[in-house]
Amino acid sequence: MKVRVQFYAQLRDLVGIRELEAELPQGATVRELLEEIYAQKPGLRAHDKSILIGAGLEFVDRDYNLKPGEEIAIMPPVQGG
Repeated sequence: MKVRVQFYAQLRDLVGIRELEAELPQGATVRELLEEIYAQKPGLRAHDKSILIGAGLEFVDRDYNLKPGEEIAIMPPVQGG
């Protein structure tokens, strides 16, 4: 299945792209998606503990099962000011 991944803020600068399309097995989780992304963009792995993952309009955890065609957002931690 394919999912589209969008990167935001400094994470976009770090990976050097705005978005990518990932091909994953049916029933893959966010954790598996992240491992695929880290293989392509190893500099992102250092931020693993702090990044937020969004699917649709909600935040999801690493065990979330992805759906075909889903759009996933990878964001830095939210900061107030």
